[in-house]
Amino acid sequence: MAKSKIVKANEKIAEKVVGTFEKIEETVVGGYSKIEDAFVDRYLTKDGETVADAKERLKKEQEKREAENAESTKNTLPTDTGKM
Repeated sequence: MAKSKIVKANEKIAEKVVGTFEKIEETVVGGYSKIEDAFVDRYLTKDGETVADAKERLKKEQEKREAENAESTKNTLPTDTGKM
């Protein structure tokens, strides 16, 4: 019987801990999103562009840079000649 009470108490504690963590996570992520949107709006949008449009444009530009970088890196990697 005592074990059952301990298990139930632990489950309640776990539920409260998880619930509290989720609330903190939502608050932090929400705050970050607001800051990110404000930054993008202030510094990275072009004339008449929405924040969502700017984020999409930036994402595409980043993907393009990564693809170009991967291609140029692929062509410049040293080859193993087997000589020491």
